Amino acid sequence: MADKLKLDKSFAMFEDAKRLAPGGVAGIRRPYNFVPGEYPIFFEAGKGGKIIDVDGNEYIDYLCAYGPIILGYREEEVDDAVIEQIRSKGFCFSLTQPISNQLIEKLCELIPSCEMAAMVKTGSDATTIAIRTARAFTGKTKIARCGYHGWHDWCVEVKGGIPAKLYEDIYEFHYNDLEGLEQILKANSDDMAGIIVTPVGHPLAAPVQMPAPGYLEGVRKLADKYGSVLIFDEIRSGFRCALGGAQEYFGVTPDLTTVGKAMANGYSVAALVGKREIMNVMADKVFLSSTYFPNTEAQIAALKTIEILQRDKVLDSIAAKGAWFAKEVEKVISESGIPAAFSGAPWMPFVTFDKDETGLYKKLRNEFYTQLIRRHVFLQPYHHGYICHRHSYEDLQYTVTAIKESLAELKSL
Repeated sequence: MADKLKLDKSFAMFEDAKRLAPGGVAGIRRPYNFVPGEYPIFFEAGKGGKIIDVDGNEYIDYLCAYGPIILGYREEEVDDAVIEQIRSKGFCFSLTQPISNQLIEKLCELIPSCEMAAMVKTGSDATTIAIRTARAFTGKTKIARCGYHGWHDWCVEVKGGIPAKLYEDIYEFHYNDLEGLEQILKANSDDMAGIIVTPVGHPLAAPVQMPAPGYLEGVRKLADKYGSVLIFDEIRSGFRCALGGAQEYFGVTPDLTTVGKAMANGYSVAALVGKREIMNVMADKVFLSSTYFPNTEAQIAALKTIEILQRDKVLDSIAAKGAWFAKEVEKVISESGIPAAFSGAPWMPFVTFDKDETGLYKKLRNEFYTQLIRRHVFLQPYHHGYICHRHSYEDLQYTVTAIKESLAELKSL
């Protein structure tokens, strides 16, 4: 049995934070999304593939800031490029700096669906302008959605403060279910503006899903059949599955794509990219503007991150590590006899527990992630992880051993 971590400073800071901010910390970073009382709440620093909390505990971090850290924390080449831009030219202006054109040219070079791009700051920005653009282009209203697409009114799961009329034209379908999608499209055939789907399925607290043979191709055909704009939400899969995203990896090209997260190794930048004729509605029919969308410090970070991804064949390395890790963890789970599963290989590792009528899986999950964090492995019980470039095989082997030991602790439950 591993010892409980000393987290006194984290807990004290959280009590103070609740006085200062609603809920203390925001959304998915609140303690109930981990194992309350076992996980830290405040980090102090990070370097490479590891992070240190405010109590001085160090962890191998597989959450990677929920996905943006594709290289590693404090990646010097990226940070140095940003610092140089800030010191020599600045990054926030009334007009656009040339670096924006350079980044969009790079996106057009790499992403199959990209003929033009609109730069924004977050994934929610990108998915929301994608919906607005699809509606303006088609003159239709209804949207079919599959996956997590952010916090805005049309898609957020928690409906507090949102009138029903703001999402009444959004229809949810299940990943890998072409029949269910077509039923929605057929029932609303005269008013389906778009289909938005994560090309890799990652439902909350459930195993990561890869597309079944023909699934993405089938979604593409249905979009064409019903005159709907096909949008791939690649906020998580972009610049991770391949330089051109999951659409490059799986060979299916949408009309519009959202990208962000791994594109800039932690700097806040995202984009809606897509076919010229659709994107051009933003020239006159669709309004998109923000004080900070054109800021170039994050665009510089994106260009440097992409340069490193290409130069050092980072995604090949991550895929190889991820495949090795998956094989080892699957072996450990099989040998343990615990009703658990590993999914998300090679990019989004996740250990989940098979649901049962008694609710034992909840106890297994809670104890497993308790044992794992006590062994200084940072993963989230309800959200898949990521592998970054700076995770070494030594880190991965340590984690396999920690998973084996943590599973062994479950046999007494």
